[in-house]
Amino acid sequence: MKKIVPTLIALIGIGILSSSCAMMEFASRSDGKIKQIKIGVTIYQMEDPFISTIPDYIGNIAKTKELTKNMKITVNVMDAKGNQNLQNDQVDKFLAQNYDVICVNMVDRTAASVIIDRAKAANVPIVFFNREPVEEDMQRWDKLYYVCSLASESANLEGGIVVKIYQADPQKWDKNGDGILQYVILEGEQGHQDSLIRTEVTIKTITEAGIKLEKLSNKTADWQRTQAGVIMSQWLEEFGDQIEMIISNNDNMALGAIDTYQEAQITNVPLIVGIDAIQPALEAIKNGMLVGTVLNDAKGQGEAIFELAYALAMDEDPVENPQDISQRYIWIPHSAVTIDNVDEVVQTMGY
Repeated sequence: MKKIVPTLIALIGIGILSSSCAMMEFASRSDGKIKQIKIGVTIYQMEDPFISTIPDYIGNIAKTKELTKNMKITVNVMDAKGNQNLQNDQVDKFLAQNYDVICVNMVDRTAASVIIDRAKAANVPIVFFNREPVEEDMQRWDKLYYVCSLASESANLEGGIVVKIYQADPQKWDKNGDGILQYVILEGEQGHQDSLIRTEVTIKTITEAGIKLEKLSNKTADWQRTQAGVIMSQWLEEFGDQIEMIISNNDNMALGAIDTYQEAQITNVPLIVGIDAIQPALEAIKNGMLVGTVLNDAKGQGEAIFELAYALAMDEDPVENPQDISQRYIWIPHSAVTIDNVDEVVQTMGY
């Protein structure tokens, strides 16, 4: 599936991306004839620091596209604020206003059928992203697409970072010298497919490398930095310096754990890893608080989402055979980020 994205982008063209989260309208008038397309975007929660960057990239590649095409592109971004009913209403508004394509980051991945049925009735394609609808829903129509990155790949890379860092200096991280890493794990949203997969695969990757682990505790912090900080405070009281490693399903929660250590003025922190490569996490790698993260490529996802939406709005088939459901899943590759390549990632992402 990774081969689909370069092909897709090569066919349609890559823009230069930056940021914007409100309605954006730009126009190029090279011959006086203006074609207009409208793309609606609804986000499960704009407070999520990773998710909120994706519409930035979508909006700015739209701006670039307008500079190369004789058209007007409207990208309207709405925040569902964690409320599925509100998101349904937002989709209804896009449909009532004759938007050409709707891009949806589901609040509740199991509730996509309502949105799909309404869009299908209006013959408006949907590009889902980052929060995957169940496969049965994706099979309901051949104008449904999904853009994200494989959770198993990110987890394998996160576990790989732990293996590399630990094996380079076991005595630094195995503080009690028992040959076992005692760890806690901060999990994302309960029932979210990425959270479940990241937890399972990360641990499996580490143990298969021959590293012995002992779990002290695991708790759900719903991807949130503040919640993770509260949980970490409880763990510090309960376990103290027994904690030798903190695995987090995303960077935001890892940063919450780091906040707790900094507030407690504890400088000898455990081995901490996350996923997403959001800007504050990259800074934490630079200052030595976070040993590594996994680039969940918001820029690449934004490009793929827009290029799909653009092709669909222009009544083009963005993939060779839309009837083949596997072709309608677009996977953006991850990459590991440590102190060795963090500056390169900062530059690539435009932070």
